[in-house]
Amino acid sequence: MARWPVYPVTVVGSWPRPAWLLQARKRHDPELATLEDRATREAIRAQEEAGVDIVSDGEQRRDNFYSFLCDRLEGMRLMTMADLLDHVEDKAGFEAMLQALDVPAWAIKNPTVVGPLRARRPLVLEDLRFLRQHTKRAAKVTLPGPYLLGRSTWVKGLSEGAYPTRESLADDIVRLLRDELRALATEGVELVQFDEPVLTELVFAGKSATRTFMCAALAARSSPEEELELAVSLLNRVVEGVSGPVTALHVCRGNWSRNEGVLLEGPYDALVPHLRRIRVRQFVLEYATPRAGSLEALRALPADAQVGLGVVNPRTSEVEEPAAIVARVREAERHVGADRLFLNPDCGFATFSERAVATAEVASRKMRALAEAAGLLRKGVRTRGGS
Repeated sequence: MARWPVYPVTVVGSWPRPAWLLQARKRHDPELATLEDRATREAIRAQEEAGVDIVSDGEQRRDNFYSFLCDRLEGMRLMTMADLLDHVEDKAGFEAMLQALDVPAWAIKNPTVVGPLRARRPLVLEDLRFLRQHTKRAAKVTLPGPYLLGRSTWVKGLSEGAYPTRESLADDIVRLLRDELRALATEGVELVQFDEPVLTELVFAGKSATRTFMCAALAARSSPEEELELAVSLLNRVVEGVSGPVTALHVCRGNWSRNEGVLLEGPYDALVPHLRRIRVRQFVLEYATPRAGSLEALRALPADAQVGLGVVNPRTSEVEEPAAIVARVREAERHVGADRLFLNPDCGFATFSERAVATAEVASRKMRALAEAAGLLRKGVRTRGGS
């Protein structure tokens, strides 16, 4: 039996959090866990009603796509960019970067390593179990990738006591993520996505350009090639030998602002040689804006790789027409077979809870447009398995 139909529709991960949940989190409401359950059920229901085939929990329990680890790991502290200004070496340069990128220093929070990492509880396994209780559809869970974590959470002066170098931290990060992936596989999850947004910066920004991902601007070597080699190695160590779920890698160009002009621009071509060496089954890539370049880059991915094709922009209020989505997918099919394509937004709708790029209403309408487009595409097309 097929796990999902051809042209499966899914989200990248996050769903806009309701205002009452954000307020409860700010005031440390004693009923926060119950409210998070309620918000998660609503996010699941919204996805189902929109026609999503592979649903997530909407990341309702997360402040952002990777800060939630502070609640689940010992040795990590959540700090705002304003907090971190006291520790970065180039304080003036960091402040200037935040201003240029349309990011208030208080709006984005960064998990920072301050001691040895130990799991207090599973990273996302409990979230998967809750998701399973409230949907019969295939489940997708998201995890921050090992390169992102090794680069963004190590801060000189704060992390060195536990981990003298980024490399020593990376070993523990790989272990924690690998243990979690094995647990998720045992639980029977259908799709596990690792988020590595910083990879595009390495090929677009170059050695001397200002680093643009706030969440990873604190530590990086001078050579992009070295960084890319490290990223490939770390993710391969995480997924090696783990079977069962489809493992996916999501690579975007930033998702903190609706101002497209402050986000990275450039094609995936320079990344593809590195992606080819990463042993995941699916690549979740954004192609809904001109910033992504030509779809022809897809042709160079491994011949058996699935592609999560970003065909709606989460950062605009305008809802794409299903016919336009169909046309974009047909264009992609010239480079990737239909049986390899998944349909999704470019990125999450609320990567950072306090800085969501869409409302829940807009998110629902965009996912409904995706589902309508998938319905048009499926006419006369046989369903298939997802593995």
